[in-house]
Amino acid sequence: MQIGLIGLQNTGKSVLFKTLLNSAGAPQGKSDQTRTVVKVPDQRLNKLTSIFNPKKQINATLEIDDVAGLQVGDDGKVKITSDFLNKVKNCDALLHVVRQFENDAVPHPENTIDPLRDIIFLETEFLFSDMAMIENRLEKIKKDILKSKTEQLQRELPVFTKLQEHVNKELPIRLLHLDENEKKTLSGYQFLTLKPTIIGINLDENSKDKVESLVRQIEDNFPGHKVTIVPFFAQFEFELSSLPEEEAGVFMQDFGITDSALDRILGSFYNMLGLQSFFTVGEDECRAWTITKGMTAQESAGVIHSDFYNKFIRAEVVGYDDFMTHGSIAKCKEAGAWRLEGKEYIVKDGDILNIRHN
Repeated sequence: MQIGLIGLQNTGKSVLFKTLLNSAGAPQGKSDQTRTVVKVPDQRLNKLTSIFNPKKQINATLEIDDVAGLQVGDDGKVKITSDFLNKVKNCDALLHVVRQFENDAVPHPENTIDPLRDIIFLETEFLFSDMAMIENRLEKIKKDILKSKTEQLQRELPVFTKLQEHVNKELPIRLLHLDENEKKTLSGYQFLTLKPTIIGINLDENSKDKVESLVRQIEDNFPGHKVTIVPFFAQFEFELSSLPEEEAGVFMQDFGITDSALDRILGSFYNMLGLQSFFTVGEDECRAWTITKGMTAQESAGVIHSDFYNKFIRAEVVGYDDFMTHGSIAKCKEAGAWRLEGKEYIVKDGDILNIRHN
């Protein structure tokens, strides 16, 4: 899964990306890097690792892409380039960083600090892009359907008509109810306002008291949008990322925050994209495997290896909470919590699996 990191200039987006590089263990000073793979934090996996003491722990991961392309023109206004829009289209979800910190040495492109204005600016540009794409496609469908009423064109016509009526009300596509067949029809199109988005508000210490009012203001201006908002302190997070874990924890406590914003952001994306984890455990490794919610035991086995899918027999399963209650696989078996499931079993978040196969 690829997450696009977007935002206007001087919002702290680059500082956040450098923090992600640090957390991913990238070489220091590699400032030209625009993509990194980061671990999705999971305390359950940490606890399993402490119990099994394996040679290695492997977390689930997400790919973060620092999307460039927003430019300030000669008139001092921000310009949306086609290169920027094309890069955003290739992302599965977006993290939009907006600025709330004050710093005269780092001027905002609009010369004033207004997170809501910045959010609306990009949302509007994305909506215009989707409007143009829908209009162009609808015109082509109507033209081509006169020559040949193919099954694909007949499927697309009512769906794109529905889309056009919706976006003409200046509403993002993510608010439009689409059934499974409609989603399948649109699966090849990369609409910007359909992408899951998190708003990251970059604060400084002087903005601490404004967090609640800022979040409320954004939510009030996007009613029904189910906006996910994560306030964070980019500069502070960057400084933390270079410290040992224990020392970073002390500084977090002194600063008055209980968990890293990066952990909250990455965890939110994992949930937003409809993903979940199952675990495999043992002396060699404890590992979190990423699957889509609703996947079967056989499909989940295929994530580990294609042979596990093709030659699947049974899955030995225990839920994470049951395992922690009993403390070991042997005790789970004694209590009947360790069970055999067939290929149609729907894997639950946190299940510990052992795949039996030929």
